[in-house]
Amino acid sequence: MHLTIEPDACVGSGQCALAVPEIFDQDEEDGTVVLLDERPEPDLRDAVREAAGLCPVQAILTGTDDR
Repeated sequence: MHLTIEPDACVGSGQCALAVPEIFDQDEEDGTVVLLDERPEPDLRDAVREAAGLCPVQAILTGTDDR
């Protein structure tokens, strides 16, 4: 899995950071998403997909990774 974020789309709801704090955080100044790991370990992938689904503006994009 490879993650990308759309920081300009993020509204700072924080659902991703609450769901998977190992992967997502929030910028202290504006609350937008900060991606901590763009290639989460296999044991976190289901939680990451759920967190992406919780995003009200779909600012988190999940994709496959050939590695």
